[in-house]
Amino acid sequence: MKYKIFAVMLISQLLFSGCKKFLDVTPKDTLAPQTYYNTINDLEHSLAAVYDVLGNNALYGGQVLFNYGLDGDDGYCSRVSATTGPMLYDFTSSDPLVTAHWNILYIGISRANLLLENIDHNPAIPQENRDRVRGEAYFLRAYFYFLLVQTYGEVPLLLTSTKSTSNTDVAKSSIRDVYNVILKDMEYAEIHVKDISDLGFGGRVNKSAVRGILARVCLFMAGYPLKDVSKYEDAKNWALKVINDGKAAHSLNPSYSQVFINYAKDVYDIKETLWEVEFRGDISNGFDESGWNGYVNSPGSNLETIRSLSFVAATANLYHKYELTGDVRREWNIASFSYNATGGKNFSNSTTFASLFVRPAAKFRREYELSTVKVAYSTPQNFPILRYSDVLLMYAEALNEISFGNKDEVVKYLEMVRERAYVKKGGVKSITVTNRGSNYSVVPTITFSGGGGSGATAYAALNSSRQISGILLDRNGVVGSAWGEGYTSAPTVVISVPTGATGSGGTATAVLFTGDEHKVPATATASQVTLKQFIRDERSRELAFECLRKADLIRWEKFTENMKDVYNTIISNVPAANYASYVNRFQNVSEKHLLWPIPARELSLNAKLTQNNNW
Repeated sequence: MKYKIFAVMLISQLLFSGCKKFLDVTPKDTLAPQTYYNTINDLEHSLAAVYDVLGNNALYGGQVLFNYGLDGDDGYCSRVSATTGPMLYDFTSSDPLVTAHWNILYIGISRANLLLENIDHNPAIPQENRDRVRGEAYFLRAYFYFLLVQTYGEVPLLLTSTKSTSNTDVAKSSIRDVYNVILKDMEYAEIHVKDISDLGFGGRVNKSAVRGILARVCLFMAGYPLKDVSKYEDAKNWALKVINDGKAAHSLNPSYSQVFINYAKDVYDIKETLWEVEFRGDISNGFDESGWNGYVNSPGSNLETIRSLSFVAATANLYHKYELTGDVRREWNIASFSYNATGGKNFSNSTTFASLFVRPAAKFRREYELSTVKVAYSTPQNFPILRYSDVLLMYAEALNEISFGNKDEVVKYLEMVRERAYVKKGGVKSITVTNRGSNYSVVPTITFSGGGGSGATAYAALNSSRQISGILLDRNGVVGSAWGEGYTSAPTVVISVPTGATGSGGTATAVLFTGDEHKVPATATASQVTLKQFIRDERSRELAFECLRKADLIRWEKFTENMKDVYNTIISNVPAANYASYVNRFQNVSEKHLLWPIPARELSLNAKLTQNNNW
């Protein structure tokens, strides 16, 4: 940024030193502060420029989704063409992604500062309107600093706009000082921004979003590196303000998959999603406020109706965090299928470690977008920064950290999140073959009779002796299997063959879900430590691929340990020929990767900046 200022100043001096007698040097094509900020529309337009930064390609519009490696031990950037970069933990301070991330956050801060300095230019604009815009600008500036301090640690605090090129060297501020500014700005915003129920959508800063992000900020202050454990109480209180807000009346969407289908369909659900980055349109219609969500981080397909790249894959470690049966989040978050030539799904039954390490992330799916022809690198899908389930999990985490005496309350909120994630009572959980039968000339047909419910479907497999080797529920790419619903008693499993075929004697029984599968197991509540680990795993199960995991691991002081655990899982369970393209994502990790380096270009421009340790 500074080099552009210097270039302009230099050119100006060269031009005006010899020509100032003949030229009118008053700018004709710029909007000076004294001629702008006169109406509420001026303020809104300036605020829109601050919001615009969120959707930039260096943030949620692109690189954050895959190239920054923010999925930690849950997933990794699976681009085989990448040879260096943050996603490989093999990069330097000159890496363009490191520089772009820093630049765009400070651009957002600069835009916010300029607005904040001029917001009261016209006192005739109602005070309430100015304070609301001010609150949103303060919050966005604070959020940009929150991303900076997570990524780079100590950073310069710039709280006013740059007015001169002669005073641009600014030293780093301490992490605590940066957080203090974040808290101050966000607390002001909490008072003045609108309720989400008044706005009717989650794309704008609102009280619920501010309170929820404040809970997140306080959890980070309580963790590494500040370790200010007093902030657990503040995190609890901010989360509780969201939970107890009767006007907003937040609640979980009863369908986990529908939360993300809504982003694809451009449907707002302000009960579930408190804050989301807005995208719209595609480059084909000349309106480009689109992003990459769903294009780079979903199962790959060249079909025009889907058109997506598979640049993010899950780890087997994430897959195994889900319980074996009934947690529908596993099948939604981790693809068990590939798209075929007609847009259908070809399912894989393999659960070997080699197969589990190459399953694509599947949380954001383009097949649900309303347009029939998709455009590459241009999707309208919004990206969630904060969901209500995250608030519930943060509340549970803070309660557990404060005292294990809160165990029952912690479990209550964990189970609120887990209940919607599991197949409800009355679905078919499993089928057990009680007699394999004999002499089947064709694979028998499986149907269900009685039990009062519907929707369960299954198929059989035969062994080499022409006996039934097993009966499995049909696959479903949204919830996992065709569990069915509403069965009040186990239906009869009917095994039949068509007329003219042979085979008989096969029998099987069905087992139903009891409705208690979502309950937190007793092993998790044995101690504060075991409950802490369960909460951390639950965050993975619920929030996988929402770009939160790496930062969570760092604040828990688990980043290098967990990344090495994934590495050990790979080399111990996957044939070497299968992991050559991705093992370095985990092998390269060291303590220095807790932070990114200060960009080399900034060090060359700011004499007071110092590089982070080990870089």
